[in-house]
Amino acid sequence: MAHYTGPVCRLCRRLGDKLYLKGERCFSPTCAFERRPYPPGPRSMRRRKVSDRGFQLREKQRARATYGVLERQFRRYYAEAVRRHGVSGDNLLRILEMRLDNLVYRLGFADSRAQGRQVVLHGHVTVNGRKAYAPSHVLKVGDVVGWTSRGQRSKYFQMVKEQMAEKGVPSWLSVDAEGVTGRVLAQPEIEEIGAKFSLATVVEYYSR
Repeated sequence: MAHYTGPVCRLCRRLGDKLYLKGERCFSPTCAFERRPYPPGPRSMRRRKVSDRGFQLREKQRARATYGVLERQFRRYYAEAVRRHGVSGDNLLRILEMRLDNLVYRLGFADSRAQGRQVVLHGHVTVNGRKAYAPSHVLKVGDVVGWTSRGQRSKYFQMVKEQMAEKGVPSWLSVDAEGVTGRVLAQPEIEEIGAKFSLATVVEYYSR
């Protein structure tokens, strides 16, 4: 369950786009991208032309950073997306969206995917009534995300429960605000996800 542990704001600055990796902080004046909207490292006055391959690499890195996935795992997701019927790029995005840490975020149980990962690793989340251990677990339609008894006793759970009424969820998910549980109703709609990277370009990168 390896994952990137460096400064995530540096990723946004390197990729030249705000990826909202730190939840509420990304909307505040303390956001590093707002204060320093240029790449990290020594600043150069020269403008380098980006090749087609470089542009494809940048889009792939943007997709990986958005979902907090390392290269080896991302390649496995791509291979699975190619094996499935349909458009490979759409399949890849649906696989990423169905990860448990992302669903915890989408259901409003966390302010960011990184926080969703932490909630799972702390043993607070269940899938179909059984304690979940892997943030990378890919769920299926009909699966239910809930809380362990230990998680329900935490102060974090009480905070989430109080804020549930203020949060909305995608149409392919449903939430029981009283019980603080969520269910996967259908596969995600690509248009509703609103990916901040080009799926076709990511597929082109791996197709060469």
